[in-house]
Amino acid sequence: MMFAVAAVALLVAIALALSRALLGPTVFDRVQSGNTIGTLCMLLLAVYGFLTGRPEFLDLALTYGLLNVVSTIAVLKYFRQGNLGDAGDR
Repeated sequence: MMFAVAAVALLVAIALALSRALLGPTVFDRVQSGNTIGTLCMLLLAVYGFLTGRPEFLDLALTYGLLNVVSTIAVLKYFRQGNLGDAGDR
C-alpha cells in the first residue's frame, strides 16, 4: 500500500514537471524539467518493479537514469555551442 501511494505521488510530480516543461520561460527551465521528468520516471520504474516483484526493473531504471544524464548534457551543449562536437579536419 505504501509503495502504491509513492507511485501516485511520483505521477503527480511528473505532471507538475510536465506543466513546468510546457510553461517554462526559458529553454534551460524546460531542459531542467525534462531532466526532472526522466529522474521521476526512473524512480517510478523502480517502484513499479518492486510492486510487481520483478527486480530486473531496477537494472532498467539505472540504465534509463544514465541515458537521461548523458542526453541532458548533450542537449545543453547543443544549446550553448550550436553543435555537438568537431567534425574533424575537412
